[in-house]
Amino acid sequence: MATLSLRTIRKVLGANAILKGIDLDVQSGEFVVLVGPSGCGKSTLLRTIAGLETPDEGSIKLDDRDVTRAEPRERDIAMVFQSYALYPHLTVRDNLAFGLRLRGESEATVKSRVEEVSQMLGLGALLDRLPKDMSGGQRQRVAMGRAIARRPKLFLFDEPLSNLDAALRNQVRVEIKKLHASLGATMIYVTHDQVEAMTLADQLVVLNSGKVEQKGPPLEVYARPASRFVAGFLGSPSMNFTDAVVSDDSTSAVAEGLRAPIDRQRFGAIERGRKVVVGIRPHDVTVRKGESSAHGYRDGATPTEITVAVDVVEAMGFEAYAHGPVGGAPFVARVEGAADALPRRGDRLALSVEPAHVHLFDPETGRSLAGAP
Repeated sequence: MATLSLRTIRKVLGANAILKGIDLDVQSGEFVVLVGPSGCGKSTLLRTIAGLETPDEGSIKLDDRDVTRAEPRERDIAMVFQSYALYPHLTVRDNLAFGLRLRGESEATVKSRVEEVSQMLGLGALLDRLPKDMSGGQRQRVAMGRAIARRPKLFLFDEPLSNLDAALRNQVRVEIKKLHASLGATMIYVTHDQVEAMTLADQLVVLNSGKVEQKGPPLEVYARPASRFVAGFLGSPSMNFTDAVVSDDSTSAVAEGLRAPIDRQRFGAIERGRKVVVGIRPHDVTVRKGESSAHGYRDGATPTEITVAVDVVEAMGFEAYAHGPVGGAPFVARVEGAADALPRRGDRLALSVEPAHVHLFDPETGRSLAGAP
């Protein structure tokens, strides 16, 4: 296990600034996930930690040892890539042993480590197979096993599941979580998939255009996003955003079809008439029973919070999503019920939301008006 400290890491490629002053501390045994859209700098940051890229500015310390300019082999780091990078002519056994033999380990040590890793990852029956005779999930487990066999100080994962189908992604994601629990190792994992990020991370680091937008425990980041970017990136369907103004009594943010209560404990006193962006997650609204039109919803209701004229309903089986405009912007609401009781196109939904689930952002900066979480 190892600690990692990054200070003001900057990296420019050509005319493009990829990393713009990254500060990050990773504690021993922690599972840190770097998440963000394509091009935000997460893979470049991981490669910089591994020594495959050299920062233009800043420092990298591994267990208080400065490794900023150290060669990759001097860092005692193992990296698992998006591509499995297995030797196609070697069996699983020899792929697992390759790095150990390259480091000059004894054959007794090699045999012991290979047996240990194959048992841990369920590869015992595959040791004599070639990569071409295995599924994608099995190959990725071999790639992870090769890294584990080295017993490095730090594990780096660069989108290791992106080449797998949905079922295998779920399976291998659970295996990685179990692996971290059994090894207690320090791991840094890069993904653009928010499900992977939320379910795997001890600490979540959201990157945006080469900067850290927010970091913290995943549920805390989800519940208290520091910016509109973070709020929109995490969550599926994405958070709803509506331009609004603060009411005359400063208790609500108001737009056409919307009156969202303001949590004074979180946001303090906001001056009346101020322009804001209201953020509400689809899962945080509830249908006001008896106040919506048609198919069990009453026509002509005037809800105190949100009114949605339904354009589309997506029935997912265990839930449904109703789409319609609010305040001139698209709005999605999660609704429940039997198929014949769901809203339909043309219905008007009356929705409510608790003040604790209303987010307010500055329309110019995009930052939360609640301040730093």
